[in-house]
Amino acid sequence: MALMTKEQYIESMRKLNIKVYMFGELIENPVDHPIIRPSLNSVAMTYELAHDPEYEDLMTATSNLTGEKVNRFCHLHQSAEDLVKKVKMQRLLGQKTASCFQRCVGMDAFNAVYSTTYEVDKKYGTNYHERFVEYMKLVQKNDWTVDGAMTDPKGDRSLSPSQQEDPDLYVRVVERRPDGIVVRGAKAHQTGSVNSHEHLVMPTIAMRPEDKDYAVCFAVPSDAEGLFMIYGRQSCDTRKLEEDADIDLGNKMFGGHEALVVFDDVFVPNERIFLNGETDFSGMLVERFAGYHRQSYGGCKVGVGDVLIGAAALAADMNGVARASHIKDKLIEMIHLNETLYSCGIACSSEGHPTLAGNYEIDMLLANVCKQNVTRFPYEIVRLAEDIAGGLMVTMPSEKDFKHPEIGPICEKYFRGSSKYPTEHRMRILRLIENMALGTAAVGYRTESLHGAGSPQAQRIMISRQGNLEHKKELARKIARIDEASIAEREAAASKK
Repeated sequence: MALMTKEQYIESMRKLNIKVYMFGELIENPVDHPIIRPSLNSVAMTYELAHDPEYEDLMTATSNLTGEKVNRFCHLHQSAEDLVKKVKMQRLLGQKTASCFQRCVGMDAFNAVYSTTYEVDKKYGTNYHERFVEYMKLVQKNDWTVDGAMTDPKGDRSLSPSQQEDPDLYVRVVERRPDGIVVRGAKAHQTGSVNSHEHLVMPTIAMRPEDKDYAVCFAVPSDAEGLFMIYGRQSCDTRKLEEDADIDLGNKMFGGHEALVVFDDVFVPNERIFLNGETDFSGMLVERFAGYHRQSYGGCKVGVGDVLIGAAALAADMNGVARASHIKDKLIEMIHLNETLYSCGIACSSEGHPTLAGNYEIDMLLANVCKQNVTRFPYEIVRLAEDIAGGLMVTMPSEKDFKHPEIGPICEKYFRGSSKYPTEHRMRILRLIENMALGTAAVGYRTESLHGAGSPQAQRIMISRQGNLEHKKELARKIARIDEASIAEREAAASKK
């Protein structure tokens, strides 16, 4: 079963006994819950398109481990071309779902853990890489969706994990046994966790020697004993619970979600442990995962942006202002910003290089530049979309008002735009923009663009590290004909005074 179908994926999730809380209640059937199901549909699209001959080249790849065809979301990148195809695949899925399709974090974790474990073994003689290769064969064989879990609650950010008043604010090992470890803690903001077969857990920051118990990487089933989730709220989420809800949902079929994943003394067998106390490699794992995930945003956010730009253009048509020069200029600016993000994603992929383990890694500097732009441009794209849509986007009556026998005709009359378009079509487009800008899809576009894969400052720190400022200074010295030897002499003379 190297490639699951959409239907097989949905049924595989039904077989899991995942423990999810929402609104203070334990959800008996997460798969069919009206709030959760749209996010499951988004993941299902990653399986559906893998069987479409039109998209086979983007959606599938040949495994370097087994030689079999696998879903690209389970693939270890083998070339710069693979990295480029990853970004193109993500743009495609953003266009198809207008939301977060949730498998990127697992794919990015696979590639980061694969290369890091190789280097850990090389230094310490451990067998983490061998274990992870066997785990990846299982992932590929079963076509699992895996949640890449990195972000801890963190508590007081000025304190290291071992200095926290509550030691559980970072995931940690609480017991080491001959056959494995017991872990405790939580991972926050976990994208698609409820729709995942497995969780691949990584440390969230570079660790010091005293943080040994927190330098841990492992994989567990999503229904492992002691693991449970608390579903995150989103704006307008309870609209999905309304009877016969349709137009007011905006994006009815697809969505994303985040959850707090709690590890309440979860046992992890040795074969699923990929880092266990090697603090000097925790930073490498974090930076590599972050780099891959920052590359991802140059694809997925662009695809969702394509839909939002199209919705804004349709809103202009329906408002009767499509020919206005300022509207045209705003749409051009939205396209320009969106394609700039895509250019960054393609650039960091095209400059990819092999790791010591053999899989390919993006250009880290360009990946961080990509994500830094993603923290800004989608906000401007959303602002322009709201500008074009007009205030009716957030003041429009409900769908039930439009369908009411008495006030419905009044709404139909007074909320119509251009006579070329039915009022209902205008409602649908405005609700779609609202959903993407303010509602349940905003978590997968606007807000996630800022905080996903690290906050803006995290990218600026990496840009500072990787920007090679000394090299740029040397370039300027040579062009300006400044003798570096004379500078050294002056510094030496000054130090003697």
